[in-house]
Amino acid sequence: MARRYGLFNRMGKLSRHRKGRDCSRIHVVFARRKAAEFDLLLSRHVYLPDRAQYFMSSVQAQRFASTATGALEVRDVHLWRGEHHLLRGISFLLDSGQLLQLNGPNGAGKTSLLRVIARLLPPESGELFWKGQPAAADYRQNMLYLGHSNALKLDLTALENLRFSAGLSREVSDAECRAALQAVAIPHCAELPARVLSAGQRRRVALSRLLLSNVPLWVLDEPITNLDVSGIAVVESLLAQHLEKGGMIIAAAHQALLAGHAGVRSVQLQ
Repeated sequence: MARRYGLFNRMGKLSRHRKGRDCSRIHVVFARRKAAEFDLLLSRHVYLPDRAQYFMSSVQAQRFASTATGALEVRDVHLWRGEHHLLRGISFLLDSGQLLQLNGPNGAGKTSLLRVIARLLPPESGELFWKGQPAAADYRQNMLYLGHSNALKLDLTALENLRFSAGLSREVSDAECRAALQAVAIPHCAELPARVLSAGQRRRVALSRLLLSNVPLWVLDEPITNLDVSGIAVVESLLAQHLEKGGMIIAAAHQALLAGHAGVRSVQLQ
């Protein structure tokens, strides 16, 4: 542990040396963050009596990954926002037929965690495994992320938007796109430009992409935002069908999704 404090002291001297300059605060923040990262590094290789547990070495972690039952494993994810340690050691397993709902107040880090899982935001530390292997290109091909934004071109029709977005990953026909819009109960909006659609209708267009993705993992940020009662029922039906087919879902929402469903779990972020 002396090495860790030596590192912190050296960084502290560096920040004091630059005292009075604009970047001195950045060095202090950097020193604190490096000290925390060094603690994490040490914890994986030494026995800590006060915690009464042994943290796995990298070799042991690989062996554990090969025997983990979850198709998706998030392991010990840490994320900082400026001086705020937003995500602190988040870990979980997710298997086929399961929905994991992220709960917590605004600013708790739900969206940030989803973006880490979607490989859109690199964490300070932590690992992501897909089917026992470090998440790589094949992981991206098996996952679809739907964020807060509907990502629609306002001058394109609902059908054109769907054909374009789904077409980025595979060829889709107009018949498939129309069937997807039918599934979210807005077939009459197919030829209307997105700019004239209501907020709820735009959300349904965005959600219909899920039906054309043909991927097992859905990563959803507030999927029922702007939806009325009937729209929420439609979405929950789609989620339930995906789970029944062996799919997996990670979603952040302020309302309970699929309440009472056997495959639903939750994680509380503070």
